[in-house]
Amino acid sequence: MSHRKLVIVPTYNELENISDMVRTVMELEGNFELLVIDDGSPDGTASVVKGLQSAYEGRLHLMERAGKQGLGTAYIAGFRWALAANYDFIFEMDCDFSHDPKDLIRLYEAIKSRDYDLAIGSRYVTGVNVVNWPMGRVLMSYFASKYVNLITGLPIHDATAGFKCYHRSVLEGIALDNIKFIGYAFQIEMKFTAWKLGFKLTEVPIIFTDRTRGQSKMSPKIFKEAVLGVILMKLKSIFSPYRLVKSN
Repeated sequence: MSHRKLVIVPTYNELENISDMVRTVMELEGNFELLVIDDGSPDGTASVVKGLQSAYEGRLHLMERAGKQGLGTAYIAGFRWALAANYDFIFEMDCDFSHDPKDLIRLYEAIKSRDYDLAIGSRYVTGVNVVNWPMGRVLMSYFASKYVNLITGLPIHDATAGFKCYHRSVLEGIALDNIKFIGYAFQIEMKFTAWKLGFKLTEVPIIFTDRTRGQSKMSPKIFKEAVLGVILMKLKSIFSPYRLVKSN
């Protein structure tokens, strides 16, 4: 029995990358499907996706949202869509090729036997595997994960990673309405919640290459949310135990 696999890619002004990303994912072995969630990109990203849908009928999907609403809300909307459509494995990936689409296969292979429930594409599990980032940003990202480990106990080397593969049971078990962060803290919150609920996490080493086209969405506000959010998340876990839910 073949598994149904959906890759969720949020976009905002990714005109320079979206065509290549769609074609690359569509050409991978394993019959991956792709859901692009576009937050009203003024550069016409969604129009490009619409233009490609006829070439990949039934495999390329588009969700259009009014305005920029944040990474976390985009993924939550995508998770709900994927669960309703009965996908078995659901992936998160950036559109800018900082995540190599070929590694989708490796993430799937890591959990398809169900020894693990969530596979994380990790920049730091075998050292520091980052290309084209300024040293300051590498250090900030690396020590952010160390900070998360220290505060929460989450046994993951790359706590802020946004390249992941979930078995649907993880997303079914998490109360998605209770996931509150919308920036990069969202990535930490999802891993922490899955771990607290008893799901098995594994890290797959990847090489992360900074985008060469388009603009980064990182901002001081997003970083501040992550720093403060980790403390709030830990406190919440002490006073309000995590429980599995049946459905979302």
